[in-house]
Amino acid sequence: MTTIVFVYNSDSGPVSGLLDIGHKILSPETYQCSLCNLTHDAFAEKQAWREFRVGVGVPMEFLHRDEFERKYGRTARYPVIYRKNGDIEPLMEKEEIDRIETLDGLIAALKNALQEL
Repeated sequence: MTTIVFVYNSDSGPVSGLLDIGHKILSPETYQCSLCNLTHDAFAEKQAWREFRVGVGVPMEFLHRDEFERKYGRTARYPVIYRKNGDIEPLMEKEEIDRIETLDGLIAALKNALQEL
């Protein structure tokens, strides 16, 4: 079965998390992770995103870039979304994610991509 792997353009850990929250609140237009901006507000996952990911029926894995690099031994231009079915291959790359302006747009793009799997 295919798993969708989401990799955010931030590092794991409490210090990084606090810096991300501060950046999102003080200067959201310069925050470096468009995927995080789409799926989370400053403090939590957006309700519509939670409903989508729980209801879509596809296994998902969520990683920060440092976690992804340790686990998979590779780097990328972040954020990135992969499909994993044995091998790991890009499903949506940074440039495509960066062009998406709303959570509804991300959900629609993911539904479309999942139909092609």
